[in-house]
This record gives sequence, structure tokens and C-alpha cells, in this order.
Amino acid sequence: MTLNDLLDAGLAELDLPLPAAVRERLLAYIGLLEKWNHTYNLTAVREPAAMVTQHLLDSLAILPHLPGGSMADIGSGGGIPGLPIAITQPERPVTLVESNQKKAAFLRQAAIELALPNVEVCEGRVEALAGRTFDVLISRALSELPEFAQMAGHLLAPGGSIVTMKGLYPHEELASLRQPWQVRDVIPLRVPGLDAARHLVLAGAAA
Repeated sequence: MTLNDLLDAGLAELDLPLPAAVRERLLAYIGLLEKWNHTYNLTAVREPAAMVTQHLLDSLAILPHLPGGSMADIGSGGGIPGLPIAITQPERPVTLVESNQKKAAFLRQAAIELALPNVEVCEGRVEALAGRTFDVLISRALSELPEFAQMAGHLLAPGGSIVTMKGLYPHEELASLRQPWQVRDVIPLRVPGLDAARHLVLAGAAA
């Protein structure tokens, strides 16, 4: 099965129709990720087919549940989930926050080569964004939810959402979340081709 067939099958299973140009750009991103990964060690996933499943489809599975507005991907690494979201939602401003110099360099180059004017790369820690706010703060595998909220919560716009991508249902993380933060929803996800549990946690400040 080609990468194009793999992506198309996954999108069909997610009931997520995307224009051909968007699908081509998603696969171009995987091409860049594979190319740069040899030198910059962006991801432990080495095979392009596995990247389509574990990076693209894993990111795209959250789209139906993702609140709207500006978004900051904290600890973006190789651009997951920020770049797939930015490619599929060109109207959404996406800021990729990454403290590792090599990974930030890749993110900047990817945004240029993929022609993504809605993407901004911020090289540094969340402190570098002091004074700015976003409607959505998202992370995948950066830290546990309570630590993420404490570290980046000051960047959240009023009424905004903290979104974390998890594997198994994070019982302990949810139980340890403290005021003013509260869990709004925990959504089980099915990622095509991935035989593993996935959950999306949405949290925010108490009204």
C-alpha cells in the first residue's frame, strides 16, 4: 500500500474528507520529516508508513473535537500535532513552541517549504511567549496535565481550552488537577491502523 493509499484509507475511516492539495501537503510534510530525521532525530518513528499512522492520523483524529481559534503547540518537537492541524486548517493561526534549536530549525523550514503562512515558530520555552494568549494550548506527550496547566496556563485566553493527547485513560492526572483548572471532557479516539488506546483531554479554567 502506498503512503497515499494509507492516508486516504485512514481519512475515510475517520470520515474526514480533505482536498487533494491538502492530502499532498500532508504527505510532503512526512517526506520532510523523514529526510530531516536522519540528521536531527526528530522522532523515534523511522518508517514513513508508520509516520502516516502514528503522526498524521493520530493528529487528524482529534480535529472533530478541537476547539476553534488561535493555537499554540507547546513542545512541538517535529511538529506534532501542530503542523498537520495547520495544514488542514489554514484559517487557524498556529504557533509551534520548541526549545530545541535543531527541531525549531526544522519547523521553520517545514513552514516555508509547505507554504504555511498561518504557522509561526517560537524557539524557546513558554516563558518566551509572555504577554501573549491563545484560544487553545495543545501538547502531545510533553508532560502530565497538571504540570502542563501550571507551566503554560498563563498563556490561555479567557474561555480557552487546554488540550492534551493521551494514550490510556489518564485517571491519576485527572484526579490530581487542581483549581482553577477543571476537566471539561475526555474523549476516546480511534486512530486508523493504530492498535492502542487514545484519549483527548479538554480542560480549562473554572468560570
